[in-house]
Amino acid sequence: MITIEELIRSKPISDPYHRAALNIMYTGSWLQYKLNIALKELDISEPQFNVLRILRGQQGAAISQQDIQSRMLQKMSNVSRIMDKLLDKQLAERKECKSNRRQVEIFITPKGLNLLHDADVVVEHQFQEIFAHTTKEDANRVNILLDHIR
Repeated sequence: MITIEELIRSKPISDPYHRAALNIMYTGSWLQYKLNIALKELDISEPQFNVLRILRGQQGAAISQQDIQSRMLQKMSNVSRIMDKLLDKQLAERKECKSNRRQVEIFITPKGLNLLHDADVVVEHQFQEIFAHTTKEDANRVNILLDHIR
């Protein structure tokens, strides 16, 4: 097993909290990288996948860009740019809100739902590969620790 110090070519990190924080940040970036590689064959990025999942979760109901932003995994993502790309690919659609013309409502399209179904299969396979040497009990412990940290 390669340590975080070996990965980032660092001297041993004596503070366990500092080491844990670096380990979490490095691993998060590594997981995003792996996920982006898997999604590349479908011509979508991880943030686009995240937005499509949020839209699907609406079950046909409209959502605003602001609400999408608040639910995203990467809070610093540029939702306007991501939405433009999803609109160009016809995976989502934007409609003017009838009750408030200044507000825009966003929906997932049938094409977006189909792509998301394919992406779910790819992502599930990728995560199974990544966690192949991890037990469900270990994964549950990691989840509890991460929830506790936040």
